[in-house]
Amino acid sequence: MSWGDDRPKPIHLREEELTKRLPEQIGRVSLYYKHYAGEDLYSDGKIEDELLSIVKNASKVEYASIIEESKSWPILYHLSPLRGNIVDWLPIGPGDKVLEIGAGCGAITEKLSQKAGKVTCVDLSAKRSHINAYRNQDRDNIEIHVGNFSDIEPELDRDYDFACMIGVFEYGQSYINTKTPYEDFLKIMLRHVKNNGRIVIAIENKFGLKYWAGCKEDHVGTYFSGLEGYPEGGSARTFTRAGLEKILKACGVSNYSFYYPYPDYKFPTAIYSDRRLPGTGELTDNLRNFDRDRMLLFNEKYVFDSVLQDKLFDVFSNSYLVVIGKEPDTCYVKYSNDRAPEFTLRTDIVDTENGRVVRKIPCAETARGHVRGMKRSYELLKERYEGSGLAINECLLPEGKDYAEFPYEKGVLLEELLDECLAKDDMEGFHRLFDKYYELISYGEEKAVTDYDLVFGNILVDGEQWKVIDYEWTMGKHIPAKEVAFRAIYCYVLEEEKRNKLNLDLILDKLDITEKAAEEYRERERKFQKKVTGRRKSMGEIRAGLGTYSVDAKLLMENHLKKILDERIQVYFDYGNGFREEDSVYMPDVYTKEGKIFAKIPVDGNVAALRIDPADRPCMVRITELSLSREPVPFQKKNVEVNGKTIKSGCYVFDTSDPNIHIKLAGLSRTVEDTLTIEMEISTLTAEMARAMMGAVKKLF
Repeated sequence: MSWGDDRPKPIHLREEELTKRLPEQIGRVSLYYKHYAGEDLYSDGKIEDELLSIVKNASKVEYASIIEESKSWPILYHLSPLRGNIVDWLPIGPGDKVLEIGAGCGAITEKLSQKAGKVTCVDLSAKRSHINAYRNQDRDNIEIHVGNFSDIEPELDRDYDFACMIGVFEYGQSYINTKTPYEDFLKIMLRHVKNNGRIVIAIENKFGLKYWAGCKEDHVGTYFSGLEGYPEGGSARTFTRAGLEKILKACGVSNYSFYYPYPDYKFPTAIYSDRRLPGTGELTDNLRNFDRDRMLLFNEKYVFDSVLQDKLFDVFSNSYLVVIGKEPDTCYVKYSNDRAPEFTLRTDIVDTENGRVVRKIPCAETARGHVRGMKRSYELLKERYEGSGLAINECLLPEGKDYAEFPYEKGVLLEELLDECLAKDDMEGFHRLFDKYYELISYGEEKAVTDYDLVFGNILVDGEQWKVIDYEWTMGKHIPAKEVAFRAIYCYVLEEEKRNKLNLDLILDKLDITEKAAEEYRERERKFQKKVTGRRKSMGEIRAGLGTYSVDAKLLMENHLKKILDERIQVYFDYGNGFREEDSVYMPDVYTKEGKIFAKIPVDGNVAALRIDPADRPCMVRITELSLSREPVPFQKKNVEVNGKTIKSGCYVFDTSDPNIHIKLAGLSRTVEDTLTIEMEISTLTAEMARAMMGAVKKLF
C-alpha cells in the first residue's frame, strides 16, 4: 500500500550496490533474493530512507514519540502498532504457519510473528523488506522472500494455516497478468493453505461511507473515483461486498465470513461481524483523513445510524475483512491499546460451546495485572452494591488463561435509553432515568471503593434490572457519588452534539455541584485521561498534527453562493413608473477581478433612468468609466445621484446596506438602442467605518 501516487517508480542498483545492500540475515530474520530482479519496481523515495534509519537506530518504545514529533503520514502508517489490530484478534497460534503477501515495511509482520510459529513474507521491494527485517530483527520466526510474487509463488509451501493479504488484494491486476486477475490471484492463494486453513483479506469497500461523505479514494487520491468505477484508471481496484462475493463464487469458495473493521482496516479500533453489528450511536470516529485533505458532505455518524436502522451496514462499511475458511469464534473486537502500556487491552465477544462470553485480554505483558485486577474489582463492587438493585456482571479468571471473562448480558444501554428520551423531548423521562441512576450509584457511598467509570454506556438495563457490565476503572477509595455522576453526564454531553439540548445547570443543581466544584471535577478528569493514555497523543491529535483539513462542503456552498451574490449588481429600469423590482435584473459575472466591476447594460429608448445597486452592504465606490453608447456621462447631479456621500467626482461612500447609483438619461444623446458602460472599483466597509467616513466627508464639505 502506498501513501501517495501509486504508480511504480523503479530504483536501479549497480552491481556493487546490489551486493552491499542485500544482506541475507538482519538480526534473526532471513532474507532471500533468488527472484529479485535487482531493482525496486516501486518506491516512495526519501521517506523510505528515513524509515530505514528509524528502525535501524531507534527502539520500538521510541516509535510513539517519533510518530508524534514527525507529523508525517508515512511514518504514522508504517510505525504505528495500531496497524496490527487487524490481525491481532485472529485465532493464530504458536504452532501455525502464516504466509503474508505484500508485507511491505512489516507493520503486520510484527503482529503475526508475535502470534505464529513461523511467518513467510513476500514483497517486491528490497528496501521495504529491509525495513521489515530491521524492525523485527529480534524475531527468529520470520523469513522474507524479495521479488515478484508470480516468480516466488511456485516455490512457496502449500500447508499454511493462514495466508494474509492486508491491503494487497486490490493490487491483484499488478500481481497477476490475466483477464481475470482477482479470481486467479485468489485461486493461486487457495493452493497454499491447508484444507482447514484460512485466507484473510483486508480491503477498502468501494462503497465505503467515508467516500460518499467526501474522503478521497485511498489509492488514486481523487474524489469519488471508486464510486465512479475508476474512470481515471490506476493499478488498484476495490470492491463492494457483492463484488467480493462474486469473486469468491467464481473461485468455488462458499465457506467465508465478512468482518467490518471500523473506522477502517488501517487503524481499526473495533471489528464487527454479521453476528454482532454496531448499535445506533456507536460509530463516532469518522474523520479519516490522515494522508489527504477531505470534504465533509454530511455527518457520517448520523448517516451510519440511518444505515444501521435500515440494515445496510454491510453495504457501507468503510472496509472489509474477509476470512475464507472456518468462521472464527470471535464476533466482535474492541481495542483499547492507544493507552499507556500497563492499561492496553482488547475486548472480545466470543461464541463458545457454552454460550456467548466477553473477554478482556491484555495487549501487553505489563497489562496483565490490570486485567486480572478486574476480579477483585468485581468482588468489591458486588459487596458495596449488595441489596441496592444495581447488579455487577460477574468476572471470572479461567485457569491457565491470561484474560478475564464475563457473561454476555442482554439489554439496552442506559445511554441509549437517555438518548431516546432526548430525541422525543421527553425530559421528564430523562430525569426519571437519571434520578434512578444517581440513587443506585450512591448506595454504599461511604465505602472505600468506587467505580470511577460508571458512565451511562457501562450500565445495561433489562426491564427492572440494572447491571454494570464494565468496571475497569474501579478504585479502592471513596469518591463522592455526585462526582461520578457529574463525570458521567460530562462525558455523555461531550460525545454527541445533539445532547447539548440538555440543561446542565439543572443537573448541577440536582447534584448540588457549584461551578467551582465542577471545574475541579473536570481537572481531575483531565488528569485521569493523562494517566490512562500515558500522556500519549490520541489519533485525533495526531491527525491534527499532520496538517490535513476537513472542509465542510455545506459551508463551502454557502460561501460560494455568497460570492456569487456578492459578485453581481442589480439594475433597475425606470419606464416612467419609478424603480420597481419587477423592472430590475441581476447581472452576474461582472467582476473582472477582486473589487473591479465592468458591465455593459442594454438600454432601450423607453428607459428614462437607471439605478445600479453595486452591493448589499456599506461600501465605497469609485466610478472609472461611465458612458452611454461611448459618450461620457458627466458626473453632475442632474445626471448622477447617489444615496451616499460624494467624496469627489465619481467617488462615493455609502453607509447603507442598500447603496444605489441613480443615472438620469434625460438630456443625454439617445438612440433606439443604447448601451450604458460602467466600470468601477468597490470596497466593502463595516457599518462603523462607513458612518465614520460619512461623518468626515460631512465635516470636510
